[in-house]
Amino acid sequence: MKKTILVTGGAGFIGSRYIRYLLHTYEHIDVINADALKYAAQLENVAAFVEDPRYQFLKCDLTDESAMRNLFKFPIDEVVHFAAESHVDRSIDHVDPFVQSNVVGTTRLIEAVRRMGVKRMVHVSTDEVYGSVSHGYLDESAPLAPRNPYAASKASSDLLCMAAVHTHGLPIVISRCTNNYGPHQHQEKLIPKLIGRALQHRSLPLYGNGEQIRDWIHVDDHCTAIDAIRCRGRTGEIYHVSAEETKTNIEMAKSILEILEKPSSLIQFVGDRPGHDERYALSAQKLRSELFWQPRISLMQGLKETVKWYRRQEERREGWR
Repeated sequence: MKKTILVTGGAGFIGSRYIRYLLHTYEHIDVINADALKYAAQLENVAAFVEDPRYQFLKCDLTDESAMRNLFKFPIDEVVHFAAESHVDRSIDHVDPFVQSNVVGTTRLIEAVRRMGVKRMVHVSTDEVYGSVSHGYLDESAPLAPRNPYAASKASSDLLCMAAVHTHGLPIVISRCTNNYGPHQHQEKLIPKLIGRALQHRSLPLYGNGEQIRDWIHVDDHCTAIDAIRCRGRTGEIYHVSAEETKTNIEMAKSILEILEKPSSLIQFVGDRPGHDERYALSAQKLRSELFWQPRISLMQGLKETVKWYRRQEERREGWR
């Protein structure tokens, strides 16, 4: 049966890869991509399928009520909500865009979902809502403890979604994922920044001592997890998405330099950022056991392919995408 899925933030890094996954996997699904085209969004990310009759792009700011009314004039069966401001450093400098996009924008979307009787909404969140994890891998019962403005705005949007489930019975499921990487990621993020600077034989700046630990997953594995949650996740539940592959930032920098055959002397330590979380780590056991999902791309395999992609862009002098 034909189905229309609204993907918010679909011109961004993860959203565009998820649209690609949907169009390549399902013949019976149409996709509407609603994106405000802010700084981290790139229409180049969706250029490969703009001619697909099953795909439609609409420029739309979720905080704009009139734009939302126009958006939901289309028949929408399901929503996958990626749209968000997501860069921690930017949130420390200017919090308002994060409150507007992540809190107000999500609120407007929830209201539209309720008004139009949408059958399913997946709210894509982040591991950062838990703050720093001292040891082990957190499960979905862990308390929220955001420690930076970005994380606080995402935790707020999560709570609004859960309130909508309990108050109005809305069919919302929440995913919380660890750090993503892969082709087309914005250059302000750690891995593309390190790759880009290494390719140009420039210093690789790391906050503090570089010992902060992150839990990494390839964007394509994230997309298969999101789809498992969309198809089989239970309303009102939270699912962690993680490959459970942790690495310190300095280990990541050294891996990139090794792949590119560059010297480790390029690593440079800089002053730490305020409230920097030391460690993120999530258990995806619930997702694996309930929804039968498994990651397919190992960190080193995915990192090598990602470095190769960015090196190809550099060689073609096409700049960052």
